[in-house]
Amino acid sequence: MKSLLTIALIITPLITCGQFGVSYHQSNLPFAGISYEIKNKIRPEIRFGTDNYFEDISIEGVITYDILNKEEYEFYGGVGVRSNGFTGLVIPIGLNFYPFTVKNFGFQIELTPIIGDEEILRGSWGIRYRFGRD
Repeated sequence: MKSLLTIALIITPLITCGQFGVSYHQSNLPFAGISYEIKNKIRPEIRFGTDNYFEDISIEGVITYDILNKEEYEFYGGVGVRSNGFTGLVIPIGLNFYPFTVKNFGFQIELTPIIGDEEILRGSWGIRYRFGRD
């Protein structure tokens, strides 16, 4: 019971201070992501490789921080890990653009060094949608 109360105390502020989002990045290593934005600054995201056989799907876990957070754009940097194909440390740096009146849907560009068994510099562009944004 005590651990359930502790989990509820940790999760409740996250739910009230954040929002879910989805994204798709196109590159030579394309991926789709599910994120949860906390206080419009911190974005943990899990990313799944696309255009692969199911047994070859790569998974990335990243946490990004908005260095600049304006209404029309966000400049972010972060860190994470990647597994199952080009395994290693990932360091995403990117921009999210929200050009429309309602700031739910936007575009993104990202440059990500992947440091591991092989060193790769992945560039990607894509779309992002944030649920529940006014």
